[in-house]
Amino acid sequence: MQDQPLSYWAPQHYFFDQGLRFDCVQCGHCCTGDPGIVFVSAADLSRLAIHLQLSIDAVIQRYLSPWRDSYTIREAIDGRCLFYDQGCAIYRVRPTQCRTWPFWPNNLRSQSRWKQVAKRCPGIGQGRRYTREEILSLLSTP
Repeated sequence: MQDQPLSYWAPQHYFFDQGLRFDCVQCGHCCTGDPGIVFVSAADLSRLAIHLQLSIDAVIQRYLSPWRDSYTIREAIDGRCLFYDQGCAIYRVRPTQCRTWPFWPNNLRSQSRWKQVAKRCPGIGQGRRYTREEILSLLSTP
C-alpha cells in the first residue's frame, strides 16, 4: 500500500511539520462513490475472519477479490465498500489502508492537495492533532 519507507519522508520539511488534525466521523465519503482498491493484507484478513466469525476461506469467498499478491474488498454495484451500510460494519478491524486514511502519500504531497482532500472529508481538521512523527510513521505503514 505505502510505497515509500520512512527514510524517504523523514529528512525533509513538510507542510505538516506542526501536525494535522483528523478524526474519522464515519461519514462514508471514502467508502462510497468512486470505485477503488482496498488492499487486504494477511494480518487484515485474519482480523476480519475473527471479527466476522468466519474462516479465512469464507471471508475471501464472500467479500474479497484477488489483487496482486493478496486481496481487495469487493464493491457493491453502487461503488460502496461491501462493509459499508450507514456506517462501517468492520470499523474496529478495518484494513490498514482504511486505518491510515487520510495520511496517504498522495494526500500529503502538498498543502494544496491536502486542502482538496479536506473538502471531501469532514474529519480533516477535526479531533486530535497527529504529530509529524505519527504522520511519517503512518506513511511508512506496510
